[in-house]
Amino acid sequence: MAGTFRKCMMLCCTAKVTKEEDMAYEDAIAGLSKLLSVKADLEGVAAARINQITAELERAGSDGFDPVEKLKSGFVHFKTEKFEKDVDLYGQLAKGQSPKFMVFACSDSRVCPSHILNFQPGEAFVVRNIANMVPPFDTTKYSGVGAAIEYAVLHLKVENIVVIGHSCCGGIKGLMSIPDDGTTASDFIENWVKICAPAKTKVKSACGDLSFAEQCTSLEKEAVNVSLANLLTYPFVREAVVNNKLALKGGYYDFVNGGFQLWDLDFNITTNMIV
Repeated sequence: MAGTFRKCMMLCCTAKVTKEEDMAYEDAIAGLSKLLSVKADLEGVAAARINQITAELERAGSDGFDPVEKLKSGFVHFKTEKFEKDVDLYGQLAKGQSPKFMVFACSDSRVCPSHILNFQPGEAFVVRNIANMVPPFDTTKYSGVGAAIEYAVLHLKVENIVVIGHSCCGGIKGLMSIPDDGTTASDFIENWVKICAPAKTKVKSACGDLSFAEQCTSLEKEAVNVSLANLLTYPFVREAVVNNKLALKGGYYDFVNGGFQLWDLDFNITTNMIV
């Protein structure tokens, strides 16, 4: 133990924080935290030195940004400016929710649907993922999305499902960039965005003379239509649409120019149609 302690003391007392350190800031913090947890018998001076180094690393790597303070101040603002000013609303929400909308939106930090469309708490049941895609019905492969759709349609009884695409979408750019042979370079992203591969095929066929950026813009909208069609592969969605209890809408938010488009698709569904 004495030898181990001296080794730890040497580590603690000789460590220096410089910009030339090869070890990443996060790795350094993790290593020091582990050292603190597994060496509970370190004397106070060694533990204090480690805490000092940890604090120095945090200051060096944070650029003045305090994530905890950001979260705390954000909640304080919400509580004082919204929660406490609309007690009746939040009292009603405590009893349950009855949203009129289910919204599929991209995880992109620039396109929060509640912010863009001024949804208030309780008005929209939101699912966000890469490139705002809706996969086809599959009880195992995409069960997370399927569970959200099932809950929204059968339990919350939403009246509208809106799929919102957006400008400069990285997921759509990734889909357009997948080689024709289908090879992938990621564990999840490319296999996910392939959900809208039919839209890519259509865009490349119809817009082959356009630039890559222009094709991506077209694909951002066409992928929404594929997702709307995929919604109809869910039996409970199809039934609700046929019975005029549910409407499917496509949307597109252009945050470059500050525009928003909304459209309906006429699927020509009748009660006699077999899908």
